[in-house]
Amino acid sequence: MEFNSLGERVSRARFKEMYNAFRNRQELIKAGLMNRRSLLKMGLLSSTGYLLAKNGVSAWAWGGGTYNGGQCASPPTTPFTLPLPIMPVKQPIAWSSLTPAPQIAPNTTINPATGLRYEGRTRAHQAPPLGFPFPTPVAYQVTQRAGLVTVSNQLPQQTIWGFDGISPGPTYVAQYGTPVLVRNVNALAGDNSGFGFPSVTTHLHNAHNPSESDGFPQDFFASGQYYDHYYPNVLAGFNSTHLPNGDVNESLSTLWYHDHRVDFTSQNVYKGLAGFYLLFNQYDTGNETTGFRLPSFPDYDIPMMFADKCFDPSSGQLVFDTFNLDGILGDKFLVNGVIQPVLHVHPRRYRFRWLNSGPSRFQQLYLTDLTNLSANNQFWQISNDGNLLPTPIQVPAVALGVAERADVIVDFTALAGKTLYIENRLEQTNGRGPTGNVKSAGQGGLLLKIVVDLPQVADNSVNPATLPAYYALPSTNATPRVQRSFKFDQTRNGEWTVNDQFFDGLHPRFTVQKNSVETWSLSGGRDWEHPIHIHFEEFQILSGAAGLYPDSQYGGTWGGGSGWRSGGSWGSGGGASTGVNKTRKDVVRLTSRGDVKIFMRFRDWVGPYPMHCHNIIHEDHAMMIRFDIATNGDTNTRP
Repeated sequence: MEFNSLGERVSRARFKEMYNAFRNRQELIKAGLMNRRSLLKMGLLSSTGYLLAKNGVSAWAWGGGTYNGGQCASPPTTPFTLPLPIMPVKQPIAWSSLTPAPQIAPNTTINPATGLRYEGRTRAHQAPPLGFPFPTPVAYQVTQRAGLVTVSNQLPQQTIWGFDGISPGPTYVAQYGTPVLVRNVNALAGDNSGFGFPSVTTHLHNAHNPSESDGFPQDFFASGQYYDHYYPNVLAGFNSTHLPNGDVNESLSTLWYHDHRVDFTSQNVYKGLAGFYLLFNQYDTGNETTGFRLPSFPDYDIPMMFADKCFDPSSGQLVFDTFNLDGILGDKFLVNGVIQPVLHVHPRRYRFRWLNSGPSRFQQLYLTDLTNLSANNQFWQISNDGNLLPTPIQVPAVALGVAERADVIVDFTALAGKTLYIENRLEQTNGRGPTGNVKSAGQGGLLLKIVVDLPQVADNSVNPATLPAYYALPSTNATPRVQRSFKFDQTRNGEWTVNDQFFDGLHPRFTVQKNSVETWSLSGGRDWEHPIHIHFEEFQILSGAAGLYPDSQYGGTWGGGSGWRSGGSWGSGGGASTGVNKTRKDVVRLTSRGDVKIFMRFRDWVGPYPMHCHNIIHEDHAMMIRFDIATNGDTNTRP
């Protein structure tokens, strides 16, 4: 007997059919026959837009006739044999070593623009004319290139694409008030092993950056070219009628950077182009003896990037199913680029920065003790996305859609000698989203083994049980200039749309007026769940999205029993979840036929930005919209 990606047994004949379908799809990918028009001409698509199983290529073939997203059957691997990688901190370089020298205007000699398409930087940096330094006090150069990595002792070395050839890429450590310039050099070339496109643009998710440094999907640049990003590291509102000096309550902490190339984001991120960017200030200092006294970075403050991926059952090499338009679910669970690693810790408090990098799996993360499955191993959530909460919240689990982050404090003080696991207990069988069922302790996916076997050390961090205060929530009392609505749905042909249209990166769907307030209503459809990400500005949820956070102050409650409910679909067994969720977010989980109303401010910078589904398979198939910020905006209520 063999297994599919859900861990279900299938016959050898069925496994052979599944594998042949997979290999046939890979051949079509390598032949370049991976666009919808080519497949329609070949008669490989049904009227609903899905690949036909009878042609031996359908992703449905991996699921026993009913589509379950289980398009991979990776070779077996032994878990918890490799240590958790801690990514190196990126080191600055001298401004004078950047050749050619950075300039405020675009360097069109090195990065020429062609026709109506953006290629490279076509717009001048907005920050220096507003008084930001040029040169910046800190500069970096990072090279996007292929690299060889080990993800498991049982698999061959993998060729990935990474920033500086590693994945996750190096961690940037930045300070509010200290602008930086990051030169991204594209050195990707040669064989892409069947997926990935060597044209890139880097998005710093979700920094308050000017448009030309946001990583707009069509600001891409080719191999041999570079792109200079100017990151002001400035508080939102510094150049607005709202708060001229910026709002410290909108300080960000855990950010991440990743490729955002139009049509190829999912492939390039899956191939490795992602990393962490940590932002500190006078309160969240990275030193547990100052400010909020959170555990010190880097010794006790550890970023963790979760991903699930597929490996060829014959070669053991990383593979990507370009034909799957719904969402890819891998059967190997990686943390910081390694399959099911192990982390050794001291008996003290740690800050873990959890990021779900996808590409399509939703997660509900618990701390599990396999020797005591009935134990309720609670911990403290201190942030969602890049935003610290007003106070810590004690929780039994954290729910994460794709691209969502959560900083948590785990206190190992009384757990010396214990072994715990980070476990995802949320059931998901396809790219549509979670089923709503939460598995029993020990029956989910074990992502990371944590062994509390290091010696006792000093702990100067504040105990979150004392409920220290972080930032207050900004007011949402301002009258919106316009109210807009957006429908995230699917056409009859299986293609993804926003308000019934595909993404057009060359023309804005609507224009927002700078220094204005708007409210947006987001709605979903057809039994899908979409993690919706809005670039540039965080938002506050005014209604809908009930149950995202486990405290009535923030709009949800934990139910007795098996789990957590979010909009009626996450974690069956959770209790009722009602109320208004006013925490700050940059990703919101839009449930099936659900509605969310959010409060938006637009300040400081102008230019194009996108909003899109962060199930990045959906994004690459046009579930994205461009909006512009300008001096004057329109009042289009349904763009």
